Amino acid sequence: MEAGSSKARLAVACAIGGIVLGAAVVALHVAGPVAVPGLPPLDALRRRFRRRRRPVRVYMDGCFDMMHYGHCNALRQARALGDQLVVGVVSDDEITANKGPPVTPLNERMVMVGAVKWVDDVIPDAPYAITEDFMNKLFTEYNIDYIIHGDDPCLLPDGTDAYALAKNAGRYKQIKRTEGVSTTDIVGRMLLCVRERSVSDRHNHSSLQRQFSSGHGQKIDDSGSGSGTRISHFLPTSRRIVQFSNSRGPGPDSRIVYIDGAFDLFHAGHVEILRLARGLGDFLLVGIHTDQTISSTRGPHRPIMNLHERSLSVLACRYVDEVIIGAPWDISKDMITTFNISLVVQGTIAENMDFAKDESHPYAVPMDMGIFRRLESPLDITTSTIIRRIVSNHEAYQKRNEKKEASEKKYYESKNFVNGE
Repeated sequence: MEAGSSKARLAVACAIGGIVLGAAVVALHVAGPVAVPGLPPLDALRRRFRRRRRPVRVYMDGCFDMMHYGHCNALRQARALGDQLVVGVVSDDEITANKGPPVTPLNERMVMVGAVKWVDDVIPDAPYAITEDFMNKLFTEYNIDYIIHGDDPCLLPDGTDAYALAKNAGRYKQIKRTEGVSTTDIVGRMLLCVRERSVSDRHNHSSLQRQFSSGHGQKIDDSGSGSGTRISHFLPTSRRIVQFSNSRGPGPDSRIVYIDGAFDLFHAGHVEILRLARGLGDFLLVGIHTDQTISSTRGPHRPIMNLHERSLSVLACRYVDEVIIGAPWDISKDMITTFNISLVVQGTIAENMDFAKDESHPYAVPMDMGIFRRLESPLDITTSTIIRRIVSNHEAYQKRNEKKEASEKKYYESKNFVNGE
């Protein structure tokens, strides 16, 4: 009897509870959400939840002229501040108006930026200064959450901050500048190369690159003009190489493609041939020749960038899976076996092709094994092409560098430690 009574009481309690819950739901539906002291409104919670589900999109812009590993490291840091990175590439006209003529045109710079493995989307013809209209377009059309820039100042010709609007809107984040390289520095190296060549008959000069990598990066005066070229010190670390490296290796049945070269002044021609090479297999292994090898085959003023600088630029490319830092000139059977290489390729556009005339040349072994293939290079660009652009417009780039070096000198004199990677 008691058991029956307990069941009846339980049924009544459940019925009453259901009626109360139903009434509460109806009341909420009619009256709207009820604010609870100490808790955010329901709509705010919904917005927060939606924001958490939506990827955080960050935006970074730049000229990316003569793109180098410093640019790539900036993009890597920017990508780490969000889930998706959108990059704006400044137009040729905007660069000319604000900094002087670019060395590489927009189409080549677009190829370079699009090939960086941390970039998700690219916007061409971005303005040099972020206007209110463009900033609103970033927020509404591209769903950008934050605008990113390095800790080095970016000033317009009138002396104002190019990112003032983003900072005032509370949508600005800062990353650490990569020390040891800049486009100004690289152009300066080539201008120095031109000056050295002009006096090479009177003096016994060492390799231009050797000066950069051995720590003799002092200011070098341009005789007669009083201006100088500041050669930055690049200090390679194992941490930086790890940051740029891929974590995965080839699978046991992967088709491994190998391509080698200097990859000096990493440019759009390099990117496009790497893209084709990667399409021929599952894993692209890139051999990067030593500074000494390049100097002996291409002249004492090469390479412009040292081995570690060139390695980082190649590692940042989305088509590259692994690099051999200091690859041998000759490809041996032992090397092919060690790395399980299935195919060795080379582009049709390359410097120093004289070895092809010899009976014994670097690709003799893979040729004999039937695993060598020459690829038609999509772009007729070499490192010499880039250098000729500088030489042909020497005075304009000299003036551009002098102006930029003044601002860089001010940055280095007043710079403080900035936490970052």
